[in-house]
Amino acid sequence: MNSVTSQPDSLIELVKHRFLEAVKSVDPPGKWKVVVVDEHAEKFLRAALKQFDVLEQNVTLIESLASHREPQSLEAMYILMPTAKNVRRVIEDFTPFEGGRPMYGGAHLFFIDPLPDQLVQELWGSRAQPYLRQLQDLYLNYRAVESNVFSLDFPEHFFSFYSPPRDSRQVANARARIEEDLTFTAKRILNVLVNIGENPLIRYFVPDHPLPGALADQAATTEQTPASEGSGRWRGALQTASSFTRQGSISNDGNSISKMLALKVQKELDDYIKANPDFVRIQNPNKPKPVLLITDRTMDMFAPFVHEFTYQAMCEDLLPIQNGTQYRYKFQSSAGTYEDQVATLSDADEIWVKLRHLHMQDAIELLKADFAAFMQENAGFTGKTGQASVNDMKDMLANLPQFKEMREKFSLHLNMAPECMDKYTNMHLEDIAKVEQACATGKTPEGKTPKGIVEDMVPLIADRNVPSRDKIRIMALYIMYRQGIPDEDKRRLFEHARLTLSEQDAVNALALMGVRIRRGAADRDLKLMKQKPEDDDYELSRFHPLVKTMLDDHIINKLDPTQFPYVRNAPGPSTPVAAPAPVSSTTSLRSARPGWTAKPSANKTAVSKEPKQRMIVFVIGGMTYSEMREVYVMGQKKNKEIYIGSSHIITPNQFIDDLKQLEHQGVGSKALPNGLEYQERSYQEAYDTKYWTRDPPPRPRPQPAPQQPRPHSGALAPPATSPAPSSLSVKSSHSFDGRGEKEKKKKRHFFGF
Repeated sequence: MNSVTSQPDSLIELVKHRFLEAVKSVDPPGKWKVVVVDEHAEKFLRAALKQFDVLEQNVTLIESLASHREPQSLEAMYILMPTAKNVRRVIEDFTPFEGGRPMYGGAHLFFIDPLPDQLVQELWGSRAQPYLRQLQDLYLNYRAVESNVFSLDFPEHFFSFYSPPRDSRQVANARARIEEDLTFTAKRILNVLVNIGENPLIRYFVPDHPLPGALADQAATTEQTPASEGSGRWRGALQTASSFTRQGSISNDGNSISKMLALKVQKELDDYIKANPDFVRIQNPNKPKPVLLITDRTMDMFAPFVHEFTYQAMCEDLLPIQNGTQYRYKFQSSAGTYEDQVATLSDADEIWVKLRHLHMQDAIELLKADFAAFMQENAGFTGKTGQASVNDMKDMLANLPQFKEMREKFSLHLNMAPECMDKYTNMHLEDIAKVEQACATGKTPEGKTPKGIVEDMVPLIADRNVPSRDKIRIMALYIMYRQGIPDEDKRRLFEHARLTLSEQDAVNALALMGVRIRRGAADRDLKLMKQKPEDDDYELSRFHPLVKTMLDDHIINKLDPTQFPYVRNAPGPSTPVAAPAPVSSTTSLRSARPGWTAKPSANKTAVSKEPKQRMIVFVIGGMTYSEMREVYVMGQKKNKEIYIGSSHIITPNQFIDDLKQLEHQGVGSKALPNGLEYQERSYQEAYDTKYWTRDPPPRPRPQPAPQQPRPHSGALAPPATSPAPSSLSVKSSHSFDGRGEKEKKKKRHFFGF
């Protein structure tokens, strides 16, 4: 792996660069080439590059490995997942029927994940070997969602990690499934680390609550406790909740899910560095040591429920955005008619990037200011755009047909922002958010212990106009704030809210995530990780996810080493830690204005020119948009380059839906409609199943071909009865003719590993 210090820090740009360099590296004698992809690799390629970007690199055609293809003399670049089926398809491409010819003149193989040794052996011993030109591992099996955000797109892992086995006989199988899923996760995290060129220290979260799912101490939950609802469907969850009382001091370091993943990632790193010793030599000695912080969803159960009022988080929560990126709205054309438009929210939209982490009030003000500047610079407009309403600006846009791209971008955000504001008003979110903030922070805007939460909460959950999902969010936050409530109190809340059984399931499922939902008179308060108070927050945005606290404490060397131990090589007390950049003094504005419009002071952060330390946060079980925001804010404030990733991104509605099915092992969920399946298999078998592709149509037998003319210089002739020596070489000039053990020992170098 070469140094990546000259490459951009943006994950999106890094992945794009990696794919482009791979395509450019294929330089056959005839200049032109074909690209062949499977359906999974195609998604990665399409997410990183436009078709034009690929075709302009002397590519004549992009073909699917599963389609019927015609033989041709051009060499082919294969971009594939390293499945056994794909390797055999490549071999078949160069094993023609009698009288036929190979599919391509040569094969340049690029695998999204590393190709396992046994499949390398299979390629090496096949008739395709004389045609192989190069083999490279791309380490690109992750989705770069934003410049500093990546997702593994494994939403089903939520159920694997947190759903309890149906009975004791399934515990072993359930734990085997967890091991398998953690192995997948560790290998994907290695992909990210290889691409950003970092060999970090690894720290992991040790929970002080009972372990969830199949990792739970079975002995601690054998006592049969009848469920208060009288149905027995939540007996297991309530047993987990009651284990807080029975276990007393809990030590989960032995088999916590974060530790299990941390150890697997460390092993993957060690194996990679052993095979690629140059990887550790490219580390900048003047740069602070990078760190990977692994935690899981149970560390912060407040974040998925709190209503957020920053632009991106609010839009993803309240608007019908598909897959986190696709938003459909009405676009007003220059003719005055309205057309359906589907917009993509991504880093390619500079307006979206500028607004997404701002409070909605600030985002609207900045949107107006940018629109006014755009009108004055490009349309010669001299009106008072600063005083125009959002609807006025939409009308102005309709009269600017010559600026189509910017017109569409402004139109998109001039639709999204007002729609969020309308929902804020119509859904009584100000009243709801006041209760949520009191529960999530444990403080009033004045910094005092809140009183009268129940009096504020009960009218909201009894209101028929308040959606059930918002009632679930309020009740979940209240139960967590109280660290559990008596069964009778919970029953009355359910009764006031008129929740269905499945909606009650979502609240009760908190117990499966390590939350104490039942509290007795003798139960003591639990010592939980808490956020640090801020002086410059909006009244209804005082809550910050615990990811912020974790990062802040690590940076200033105050992160508890017992709760976040290192896998190895913990820095000593003399190890320098980059100090946070100086921040100007601020004045508290918590109570200065109403919650929506209370404007925080503008902190001026000094920018350090020292090399930035890289930090990577990985959240097992799903990350929220608020956690994604905090990574950017903390990186800018502390002069760090911070990335965050997870198995998937969650919204409040999705999280509630998943909680409803958690006890049922995901049956009926969007991510895992058929529920969890357990079977004993190797990692490669699991990989082949996950990245299964359909079979191509059978190749027709060719008609007897006329005698081929002798190939001109640079062309490849089909192999003779005894294959000619291969001339392929990636990082060496060795040639091989398949003679004995000596050549077999060289094959790894032959393929450029």
